[in-house]
Amino acid sequence: MLLVLDHLGVLVFAISGMLTAADRNLDVLGGYIIAFITALGGGTIRDLLLNVDIAWMDSITHLITVFVGGTIGLFFQGRLRELRRTFFIFDTLGIAIFTILGVQKGIDAEQFAVTAVFLGMISATFGGLIRDVLCNEIPLIFRKEIYAIPCLLGGSLYLLGDYFGFGGQSWLLWSTAAFIAFFRTFAVIFSWKLPLIKELN
Repeated sequence: MLLVLDHLGVLVFAISGMLTAADRNLDVLGGYIIAFITALGGGTIRDLLLNVDIAWMDSITHLITVFVGGTIGLFFQGRLRELRRTFFIFDTLGIAIFTILGVQKGIDAEQFAVTAVFLGMISATFGGLIRDVLCNEIPLIFRKEIYAIPCLLGGSLYLLGDYFGFGGQSWLLWSTAAFIAFFRTFAVIFSWKLPLIKELN
């Protein structure tokens, strides 16, 4: 199940990356590079922090999935943009899936609970952070919009479920991923935001 989730997360983030590249008027090669970074950047940083083998370097299926996702975003960008908030949908699904995968990686590496949760957040958001920097934008995680908090809360819920002996079970995986996705969605719908630093002065 974790392997399926992993590839699903790579797919939706690759689509998200290609759509972002299209918005910034990048060429085709640039689009695939951004798709690659968006899909695999967060997991790469996570694995480097854990000092373990970088997942995609030992898996041709990850690279194929990035290519497939990027190609879907490339050739169906017009159709995808007809759907309301398409970019948001793919980005939200990506962070939900990668949060759980990152937390599980931390658990498998016997990290402290708080470290495992932060690894989940890094897995979910740092690919997008690098994407935004390369696309000359202030990363979404640094703006007022609620982005990392659903990852931290959802990752904590998954960690609790694992502590009570439900780790790796399908219902726990999907329910915590759904929590993250719905939390993020409601935050956008109801304009939940964190205060800016200057607003606290």
